[in-house]
Amino acid sequence: MINKYEERLGTERMLPLVFKMALPAVAAQFVNLLYSIVDRIYIGHIPGIGTDALAGVGVTISLVVLISSFSAIVGGGGAPLAAIALGQGDRQRAGKILGNGFTLLILFTLITSFIAYTFMEPILLFTGASEHTLGYAVDYLSIYLLGTVFVEISTGLNSFINAQGRPAIAMYSVLIGALLNIILDPIFIFWFDMGVKGAALATVISQACRSGNMRKHCLFPMWSVWSSVPGRIACRILCCIIWKK
Repeated sequence: MINKYEERLGTERMLPLVFKMALPAVAAQFVNLLYSIVDRIYIGHIPGIGTDALAGVGVTISLVVLISSFSAIVGGGGAPLAAIALGQGDRQRAGKILGNGFTLLILFTLITSFIAYTFMEPILLFTGASEHTLGYAVDYLSIYLLGTVFVEISTGLNSFINAQGRPAIAMYSVLIGALLNIILDPIFIFWFDMGVKGAALATVISQACRSGNMRKHCLFPMWSVWSSVPGRIACRILCCIIWKK
């Protein structure tokens, strides 16, 4: 059964529909910048180590962006296919496409996290870390990588929610994560005296809440993740890794 959000994609006038779809997406991209900006504002004000800590976290950006970019493969390739299936009224096929995309996100998480953990210091040194900043970069990245799965899922599912004709939901999910990050940063960095590890932990928690909220609004059946052997294997491996940690 087609809901009102999906129906309007084929019935409303083109120009108003473009603005309804585009403006929340643009706002979400703007809000998404707060994750990096807020982290660095608080990190730069850590007494005594602010400058070196800020430089160390800045070195991790290239690796963080590289890892996050893998979610664009799923979002950019899977969401249009799901939108086509929804337009044809085939919600079951749309659900299978989402399930395959979700499986890919988990596989990308496992692969990128393993490579990043294994070669973390050489990569950071190659991207510009020094002996003064390497420790802060490792502290931040080692915590951040624990939440890679949430980053991949929240970014990858964002396009699928837009494909359902609900860009406002995607924007609200990003806003929830950004606001939560702003609140948690000073608590973990200064109150619990965790420094750059606190900034990373705040980002991970906010991304986890964001991905959970986005999953709640995905209308496709996620049971399709389990319809393939790779999906079951990937999910079980991820669960084992989480429990081990």
